[in-house]
Amino acid sequence: MMSAAGSPAEGDDPPRVLVDAMCGKLATYLRICGYDAAYTLDRGVEADDRIASLAAAEDRVLITRDRELAARVDDAVCLTERDVLDQLREVAAAGLPVAIADEPTRCGACNGRVERVTPSAGADSLEHVPDPPDYVPDDVGPVATAEGEGESDDSRPAWRCRDCGRWFWKGSHWDSIAARLDAI
Repeated sequence: MMSAAGSPAEGDDPPRVLVDAMCGKLATYLRICGYDAAYTLDRGVEADDRIASLAAAEDRVLITRDRELAARVDDAVCLTERDVLDQLREVAAAGLPVAIADEPTRCGACNGRVERVTPSAGADSLEHVPDPPDYVPDDVGPVATAEGEGESDDSRPAWRCRDCGRWFWKGSHWDSIAARLDAI
């Protein structure tokens, strides 16, 4: 639900957005901020008529750099900047919150929902440890358990995308993005 000023009411989830092909990197950042951020190229949609129809059909706020398209879609956010951090500033100025989520809820790659992966969730969690688990640090929860270490207080939590299977954890990349978003 939006407030009278056009920004989400306190405690509400951010609105669902549709990010135009011109703003692909922005889609990733918005997903990290907790947005359900569909990206037109992920959907194979490039034509303005189809983009406008998709935004309406899925009740999504369109974010685009295309002035003519933005003028055709109610409540669209028209960006002028090319740099993703400047685009995030424009999104924030339009009344949409831009802050890193406390815990990831969306996959930055595919927009799928992510779920917490813990050793205590049972064998199913450990069956999905990446093979090889090389790209997941040893101190990330279930990876440490799969290697026989057991769950410890020093383990970092992990999340897995329900759609594409990618793993996420809070590390230096998360901290870097948080610092960039804090500066906005």
